[in-house]
Amino acid sequence: MLPHPSTESELTYRVAGMTCAHCTAAVTEEVTKVAGVHAVDVDLETKLVQVHGTGVEPAAVVAAIDEAGYDAVAA
Repeated sequence: MLPHPSTESELTYRVAGMTCAHCTAAVTEEVTKVAGVHAVDVDLETKLVQVHGTGVEPAAVVAAIDEAGYDAVAA
């Protein structure tokens, strides 16, 4: 069942190509701009990005990660 738009949610994406602190900063900066995002956790070791927020559009998160220069797939 899809979360209600006003419900807090956590989205997780696998983002290949992230290798350093600059990668973390670039992805965090872009994803934080997405409407409804409260927090972004980037794990370079597992290449996972967790997005916490309310009413966050998954397509907007993927677009933001793309804007940072990386490809994201739902994990």
